[in-house]
Amino acid sequence: MFVSKIVLKNWRNFHALETPVSERLFIIGPNAAGKSNFLDVFRFLRDIVKEGGGLQYAINSRGGLSKIRCLAARKDPKVEIEVELSDDADNPAWRYAIAIKQEVRGRRQPYLVSEQVTNLKTNQTVLQRPDKDDVKDGERLTQTHLEQISLNEPFREIKAFFTSVLYLHLVPQLLRYPSAFMGPGIADDPFGKSLLERIAKTSEKTRSSRLRKIEEALRLAVPQLSQLTFSRDEIGAPHLCSVYAHWRAQGAKQLEDQYSDGTLRLIGFLWSLLEGDSLLLLEEPELSLNSSIVQRLAPFINRFQRLRKRQVMVSTHSFDLLNDPGIGGEEVLLLSPGREGTKGDLVSSNEKFAKLLLSGLTVGDVVLAQTAPDDIAKLDSIVP
Repeated sequence: MFVSKIVLKNWRNFHALETPVSERLFIIGPNAAGKSNFLDVFRFLRDIVKEGGGLQYAINSRGGLSKIRCLAARKDPKVEIEVELSDDADNPAWRYAIAIKQEVRGRRQPYLVSEQVTNLKTNQTVLQRPDKDDVKDGERLTQTHLEQISLNEPFREIKAFFTSVLYLHLVPQLLRYPSAFMGPGIADDPFGKSLLERIAKTSEKTRSSRLRKIEEALRLAVPQLSQLTFSRDEIGAPHLCSVYAHWRAQGAKQLEDQYSDGTLRLIGFLWSLLEGDSLLLLEEPELSLNSSIVQRLAPFINRFQRLRKRQVMVSTHSFDLLNDPGIGGEEVLLLSPGREGTKGDLVSSNEKFAKLLLSGLTVGDVVLAQTAPDDIAKLDSIVP
């Protein structure tokens, strides 16, 4: 399955947003427009259904409902999320929708105003809350039915989809020096600190197959790199080891703590694409990479999708990434911040942009300049 439509109301930057979603989606916009917050909707839904999670966990781990609720909401207290899931472009399967408020007094606990599940194949409402049991016991509304095994059997397919969502915004320093960043880790490892452990936990056959494919790509992208292997040191800690062409006949070996930021990010990007067939959220994958590599990321994602039927959403600021002529206007969501919250529109819905794309220009040519702040040129006049 894949996300085919999303509707947001009062979610972070978005006072109101409704947009279809393609199997490959690039989210662009100025700084602080809400690109990460758009992706966070799917992490939020994953946090509701994952083991040890739940609605209260998903909200509290983000600082409470007041941190989630859009500043442009004014007197409207509800945060609403609606997601449509489809088997393919012509077959919508499910619609899941929740609305959340917070108690006005007392514990100020978040609770469900509504939770609805619709089977779009049969056009039947499978769940509609509040129900009579919720009316009898208001505490039930502090949890979704989606997170409860005893109640989600009729629509467990939705839970399985959200549980499998994968997000990556790899921070090389965390991977290179994990022992220097002690303390509690962040759930689900969004910044790649535990990437080596994930690789280690993969079966040997699967791990070797994936690393061979990554090695093949690195041979082309990283000068002199000739081999990539997995190993463990004397205390059992996992490592990646590369061999670089060198004046020595056997070459020079390096572990991951000697890799460049770009090499680590590229390995994380490639491993994440190979890791499964679930929804993959990528935050600015172009960081630290040479422009010649960035230019090939979009078609690279597309080739993987043809093999695995996997949905990928990417936030980016990169002209090189968006300059690929294979990116269509229906694959790009342009976020535009304003006084009443951020608006989001597919580039294909803008008649002017659509005509320019049809003339042979790329999304990078046509749209990226629209993400620049209006007065950015005045930055040149600021004296240090």
